[in-house]
Amino acid sequence: MIVRIMGEGQWKLADSHFTELNALDDELLDEMESGDEAGFRRTLGALLDAVRRLGTPLPDDALEPSELILPAPDAGLDEVRQMLSDDGLIPG
Repeated sequence: MIVRIMGEGQWKLADSHFTELNALDDELLDEMESGDEAGFRRTLGALLDAVRRLGTPLPDDALEPSELILPAPDAGLDEVRQMLSDDGLIPG
């Protein structure tokens, strides 16, 4: 799966990594719903770091369609809320 982090680029991740990413996504959703800004910042950073750590970066000139788009590290609560589906940022 190709994952884009807004403002940074794209990473190719194996489907086997989505259990870890979904756990972070669930935590992020809980923090957003409770208005926990500090927790939101921490978990968003952990989610993006996991994508960078587990994925293989694609070249900047690659034009692969992204199957998943994640917010930039400095995205605010309201911006991320607009990106959410019922499942959070990561479907499933």
